[in-house]
Amino acid sequence: MAVELAKYGFLFAIALIWIIFATIQDLKKREVPNWLNFSLVAFALAYRAFFSAYSSEWSFFIFGVLGFAIFFGLANLFYYSHVFAGGDAKLLMGLGIVLPYSNYFDFLTFGFGFIAVLFFLGAAYSLIYSVFIARKNYSRFALEFKKNLGKMRYMFISLLFVVVFAFVSLVLGFFSSMLLFVYLVLAILLFLLFVYVKSLDVCIIKSVHPKSLTEGDWIVGDIKLRGYVVKKSVHGLGEEDIERLRKAGKMVLVKEGIPFTPAFLFAFLAMVFFFSFSGLDFLALLF
Repeated sequence: MAVELAKYGFLFAIALIWIIFATIQDLKKREVPNWLNFSLVAFALAYRAFFSAYSSEWSFFIFGVLGFAIFFGLANLFYYSHVFAGGDAKLLMGLGIVLPYSNYFDFLTFGFGFIAVLFFLGAAYSLIYSVFIARKNYSRFALEFKKNLGKMRYMFISLLFVVVFAFVSLVLGFFSSMLLFVYLVLAILLFLLFVYVKSLDVCIIKSVHPKSLTEGDWIVGDIKLRGYVVKKSVHGLGEEDIERLRKAGKMVLVKEGIPFTPAFLFAFLAMVFFFSFSGLDFLALLF
């Protein structure tokens, strides 16, 4: 373990510094610069290549390339599924090189294990962050939540009726499946969570002056200009579209996502801790 830690120590240090800078940029400007992500990819691959050439341990470099290839595919999947923004997807590619693979099985434990922990911690972080957003825009959020709940009131009332009926039946001894009752309660909580997330849109959609637009901003819908239509895209706004909007001087509705890079920081620190100190399988974080 000491040899493995020494080998990956430099990679971990570089990645940690890069993630911290990416987090600061994301929190301040809601974007992660391409140069930051691409330089992480370049530094990580270069280090693996130099170390492999010095030690003749070419599997160290090959595993890094394979990690990049796997995470490149996952990053594109998450990007085009609207799970990640472009900066988050590129950061994931870089971390695919950094993760410690000693054998092919490590692509499952440290590779997909990292993804699982990233989403778990990311969900918890996003939920906490969203509470502050909802509180900051409480009036609009409360109105939107009430409206969305009203649209689905029959579904909510039906679920609530089933839960109450199951609870009464459990108390009276008509059936003894506590697990079923727990599942029903979770169904109501998930339903309310869905309404909650849907209602957050009113808090993260803002009218932005075209001078404040940046490449990659997500517009709410197509924008009609004189002789041209700026279309909503998974890639966000491009430089040419931004220039057209600035010339038109038209205010733009932009959807601001929750900055997700802090979740990368939390997941990476968890991975380093388990790799460096505990000696436990990283997948143990899931159980």
